[in-house]
Amino acid sequence: MIASLTGTVFSLTQHQLVIDVSGVGYQVFVTPQTSSQLRLGESARLHTALIVREDAFTLFGFANQEELEMFDLLRSVTGVGPKSALGILAALTADQIRVAVLSEDDAAFRSVSGIGPKTAKLITVTLAGKLKGLVPTPAGRPSEDSTTPKVDLASVSLALQGLGWPERSATQAVREAASALGSGATADALLRSALGALGSGKSISGGDE
Repeated sequence: MIASLTGTVFSLTQHQLVIDVSGVGYQVFVTPQTSSQLRLGESARLHTALIVREDAFTLFGFANQEELEMFDLLRSVTGVGPKSALGILAALTADQIRVAVLSEDDAAFRSVSGIGPKTAKLITVTLAGKLKGLVPTPAGRPSEDSTTPKVDLASVSLALQGLGWPERSATQAVREAASALGSGATADALLRSALGALGSGKSISGGDE
């Protein structure tokens, strides 16, 4: 199992690169975002997933552990292979995927080239139980809110911002959701309420639940 690679970027395109590790060149498929962070001739470190099949050994590389974990989760969905999973990560950040799943927004996945309505729905259904209660921390790492008495409101706001909402609107929506739902509200409930309010352009009320 090749879990990571550290070496010199030997060749580089938008979707793949060759990284020289002690004289051995490894071809690695990446997202355009990851590719844009690398430079020819410079040192690079990638978190990798090695996909073994009868006709090929293929490496997929990621800038951080969170993206690799999301890649593995996406591959657990029926009909989503490694190239499709990489395509989703090329179109959506890990935070945006998390928010889309928690809010049951399969349209976010239907917007990805090669992902049809059935597969998009399967992604939200399959990952719902695996991502429920997980929100990104300010450092970009997932946090399990079920083990703590309070949800980090800033993290929920950050997740909304990752989906494209302005900071002020996201923060206000989360505060209103927390006020309406109470201190026992989960991150999932806060995200749903805040997204509902932002989508309708209305303030959140406790009667919405």
